[in-house]
Amino acid sequence: MGWYKLAVQPDGDVWLVTSPDFDEVVSFGQTQEEACRNGRNAIEEAIAARIADGEDIPAPMMEPEGARLYVELPMMVHLKSAIYMLMREKAWTRADLQRALGWHHREQIDRLFRLDHQTKLEAIEDAFKALGVPLRVDAPFHAAAA
Repeated sequence: MGWYKLAVQPDGDVWLVTSPDFDEVVSFGQTQEEACRNGRNAIEEAIAARIADGEDIPAPMMEPEGARLYVELPMMVHLKSAIYMLMREKAWTRADLQRALGWHHREQIDRLFRLDHQTKLEAIEDAFKALGVPLRVDAPFHAAAA
C-alpha cells in the first residue's frame, strides 16, 4: 500500500493538517490524531476528485521515511489509483480498458474508479492483467504454513 506525508500544526484551538503532495488538502481536527484521520479522508477525496477531473495523482511512497507524519491509503484506494495512473501512462480511456476486459457494461468500468465502491479483487486483478502489469502483493507468507 502507499503512504502520503502530512503536515500537522497547531492553529488556535485546533490542529491544521495539510499534505505536501496535494495542494488542495486542508483539514483540521480537535486533536492531532483526529487531524490525521481527517487528513487521510481529505487525501482520499482529493484522489477521487483528480480521477473525476482526469488529473494526475502523485505517486505514494511505498514505505514511510523518517520521523514525519504519514497516512496509509486503504488497499482498495491504492489499487484503484494505480489502475487509473497506468491507464493515463498508456493513454487509455475507460472504453479502451472495457474493450480489453471484454466487459459489456460501462458501469462495471466506472466502479473500478469509484473509491467508495468495494470492487471485487478479481475485477482489480483483471484490470491489471488487461493493462499488462502484474499485480503484486508483498505480504509475508510464514514458513509455519508449510
